[in-house]
Amino acid sequence: MTATGAPGGRARGRAGSQARPQPPSRARSQAHAEPRPQASSESRGQAHSESRPQGQQPQTRPQDARRQTITEYVLEHSTATAAELAGLTGVSLMTVHRDLDELARLGVLRKFRGGVSALPSSVFESSLEYRLGVNRAEKEAVAAVAAELVEPGMSVMLDDSTTALALARLLVEAAPLTVVTNARRVAEIFAGVPHIRLIGLGGEYSHTHDSFLGVPCAEAIGALSVDMVLVSTSAMDARTTYHQEQDVVLVKRAMLAAGTRKVLLMDASKTRRTALHRLCPVDDFDQVVVDDGIEAGLLEELRESVDVRVAKPVS
Repeated sequence: MTATGAPGGRARGRAGSQARPQPPSRARSQAHAEPRPQASSESRGQAHSESRPQGQQPQTRPQDARRQTITEYVLEHSTATAAELAGLTGVSLMTVHRDLDELARLGVLRKFRGGVSALPSSVFESSLEYRLGVNRAEKEAVAAVAAELVEPGMSVMLDDSTTALALARLLVEAAPLTVVTNARRVAEIFAGVPHIRLIGLGGEYSHTHDSFLGVPCAEAIGALSVDMVLVSTSAMDARTTYHQEQDVVLVKRAMLAAGTRKVLLMDASKTRRTALHRLCPVDDFDQVVVDDGIEAGLLEELRESVDVRVAKPVS
């Protein structure tokens, strides 16, 4: 039985309250006696975020790009000194040390006196906090193209990938929908949104992924059937998709089995790569959405077996 769209019912408008005007003399005296408190940087950031149109995402911050540059350099060279990284990025040693502290906290690099060394990629690529800062423009472009595939009234299942998280922010505007997910942050986006029927998948909570995994999650998925499943994974070549974690593969396979249409969301950095566990053949998907950083030869190979949509990131 296929899940159906969310029940209707329009959201009530919020009644705005306006302050009662005061006599000018009183207003001036109050303004003089009680200076307006300055907003903290955190509250200013929140206010700026809330004023941004729904679905529009912030641009990648310079520190995110710098930390990505540091990560890629250390992965390529195995180790690096702080002075070396300062020269690479053009910032002070103090700034580099702050970046290294944050990357060590995220489990991306291992810091030692005077420098850092690389951890195995399978360790940090599973970290949601790390993935949120990587290839953001590409993921948002892929999400925008994928959103065009979703029609009001459909039932969709989203995995715990950061690309699906970007997609979720766009699908709020596609209601009515039924949304099924194992990702806590995806569920938070849809919770309480009018015309969205939200089904949260339980299981064993993973702090690394901020989602629910394991056999209980896979069994819950097995009881459902949806119009479309949209997932990402950590690696693919022209014929096969892969992931480095067995528990994640278990849940993604269950999701794909529950969908009438299957869509793979990939940024180009994940292509021409393999990982420990095979997920499924590429031609099991009805569509693949990838950004325009994909190699021309690989794109041609993929199009021999599957419908490929290419997204162009906004510069």
